[in-house]
Amino acid sequence: MFYIETKTGEKLDFKQAWPKIIARIFNCFLDFELLLLNWVGYLPFHSLRNFCYRLSGIKIGRGSTIHMWARFYQPRNISIGQDTIIGDHCFLDGRAPLRIGNHVAIASQVLIYNSEHDVNSPDFLPTEEAVNIDDYCFIGARAIILPGVKIAKGAVVAAGAVVTKDVSPLLIVGGVPARQIGERKVKKLDYKLGRARLFQ
Repeated sequence: MFYIETKTGEKLDFKQAWPKIIARIFNCFLDFELLLLNWVGYLPFHSLRNFCYRLSGIKIGRGSTIHMWARFYQPRNISIGQDTIIGDHCFLDGRAPLRIGNHVAIASQVLIYNSEHDVNSPDFLPTEEAVNIDDYCFIGARAIILPGVKIAKGAVVAAGAVVTKDVSPLLIVGGVPARQIGERKVKKLDYKLGRARLFQ
């Protein structure tokens, strides 16, 4: 009988191996799609980038902008609201649902993850949890948001913070791991973000 050997040395017959073969093919196509999306990030026109990102399955609300050189994983699970600006060189992970609300400002080089490896798993298996960033939040430059985090309306994440737990409305958090360092004084949030920088 014909067997296929996995990287762990397990021998599978064709019926057992077929789902793994299909998954490998799907991942090859996904990797190629992500390569194309990376190239899209070099286009210096917001409308053209948004058009391409929407074709890949990212939901982008009216008036929202993703600046150049953003990177993605599983774009079909990413949803961005209206009047939201995503800074340059950001990473948006869509292996589980990623929802970004309206009027959200995300600065440069922010990393948002919703998948990580379980370090206590004998097989180092991945775990996935949705990330939600509500309306009027501000995420400072080079902040990192980890899987399962919910950032409530109007919250602020300081630059360089690593957010491992939920953030309550209007709180300002910073540090590693992020903890409360203040609270926004303005309680009624109804502003609109400024125009995105051209050719960026």
